[in-house]
Amino acid sequence: MPVNWDDLASDADKEIDKAVERTDAKLASKISSITRLTDEEIQKLFPEPADVKKLAELMRIVNGAEARNKKINQIVNNSEAFAGIILDLLKKFV
Repeated sequence: MPVNWDDLASDADKEIDKAVERTDAKLASKISSITRLTDEEIQKLFPEPADVKKLAELMRIVNGAEARNKKINQIVNNSEAFAGIILDLLKKFV
């Protein structure tokens, strides 16, 4: 089933608005459903809802239809926002 990244981003925005101190379980479930991570891993790695939003944006870029160079430029342009997310993901998999 193809992932609609715009819908995911919209859903993430809605869920982040509702969350206060921790990642909403529903949002973690949406992210875990399209990754190899479990709900619990998402909540542990990204306890702040804003971080889950950044993760969703990074995933949208990586899985987008744009050319590789355009994806790299988008990530570089948002490197400050994505840096923590990238570190957390790499720590999980290394």
